[in-house]
Amino acid sequence: MRKSAGRPIFLSTPCDSQTTLADVISLPRLGLTTAQFDKAGVGQGPLLDLSPRFIWSFLMLSQEVLILIEKVILEIVTSLSKDEAPVLVLPNRSSWANVSFDNAVGLQMTSGSSVTTVRSNCSSSVTKFGHILKVLSIIYKLVQSNVYATKRDIYYNDTQLFGSQRTVDSIVDDISCMLKVPRRRLHVLATSKGFISGDLCYLEEDSTKVDCHSNSTVSPTNTKYIPPTSQHQHNIVSSAKFVLIVEKDATFQKLLDDDFCTKLSPCIMITGKGVPDVNSRLMVRKLWDTLHIPIFALVDADPYGIEIMCIYKYGSVAMSFEAHSLTVPSVMWLGLLPSDLQRLRVPEDALIPLTQRDQNKLTSLLKRPYLACQPAWQREMEIMQQNKVKAEIQSLASIAPDFLSRVYLPNKLRYGGWI
Repeated sequence: MRKSAGRPIFLSTPCDSQTTLADVISLPRLGLTTAQFDKAGVGQGPLLDLSPRFIWSFLMLSQEVLILIEKVILEIVTSLSKDEAPVLVLPNRSSWANVSFDNAVGLQMTSGSSVTTVRSNCSSSVTKFGHILKVLSIIYKLVQSNVYATKRDIYYNDTQLFGSQRTVDSIVDDISCMLKVPRRRLHVLATSKGFISGDLCYLEEDSTKVDCHSNSTVSPTNTKYIPPTSQHQHNIVSSAKFVLIVEKDATFQKLLDDDFCTKLSPCIMITGKGVPDVNSRLMVRKLWDTLHIPIFALVDADPYGIEIMCIYKYGSVAMSFEAHSLTVPSVMWLGLLPSDLQRLRVPEDALIPLTQRDQNKLTSLLKRPYLACQPAWQREMEIMQQNKVKAEIQSLASIAPDFLSRVYLPNKLRYGGWI
């Protein structure tokens, strides 16, 4: 790659035989200089250690991404050559009207979805237009060089331009959706927030062995972070009988402290610490595809816990374009069920009245297309709606400190107390 000596290369720069698209698409004030790129550390991660049998397919996939980006830039250059203001057309990732529901897949973006037009000559969208071009230039260079960067790396490449990490996160997903390419193939990774623990060993992309057994790590939490390349583990070894998705980190840690993963039967526990990130969802999907074992969800008996469970099972509107690699339609609701609160006689002082916001969320959830094929879930949500109370998983501690791990979960798993 030709070095630019720390200066932006504009469209007016003459192209020689070594000029790359990463050079050409760096526009004035949005230019990505080599010096800036190196200083920010974007793409300074380790090269992939691929075995020969994957090299050909990997090169073809990378070439496809480069061609797709080149096509976008060619359209921009063509518009400029005609004295027309360039535009970018993005699928609308926020509208329910753009998704369809398939019980075997979840929420998936429809082919004829509405779009958002990002114009370079419109004051309300010119900034976003610039952001997209800047990130495209970074992605092109990453793919071309076969190196990876996190979304955080990209943000710190030009914090003044992007303004916030959220802007970068949204732009990367917009580009992924626009190109119809999974984010991982763009060589952009997200920092993981989820944890995993239990009867599981696997090899990472670089052949690093990861052991998730709780007694195998010196971490004070006895867990492993879910890796940012959650689709690329191989040689997965496990004798787990099931996977337990736990909504909250506090509950996850409590179950670890109680040695839940080994007392009842071998299992794998995973938490996205609230609303799951893509890496957590990819990991659950990977385990489901590989191990073919039941996947259970343990969430709060409130509208937001239910919504989190639905994201694992059916996906979200924003990421519906990646439904086939993110959703796990077999997820079963193990607890905490609203009907459990009455059946177990959870003390009233451990229950929380539904707020108006909770009630609005519950009403919204009941209208979701996937609830039509889950009558048992609907009944539980209607119980919550009628009783106007919610409860956290921790409310079971009001019955006994170890009630969750010693009584509730073992009985649920032994006697089929899931829906």
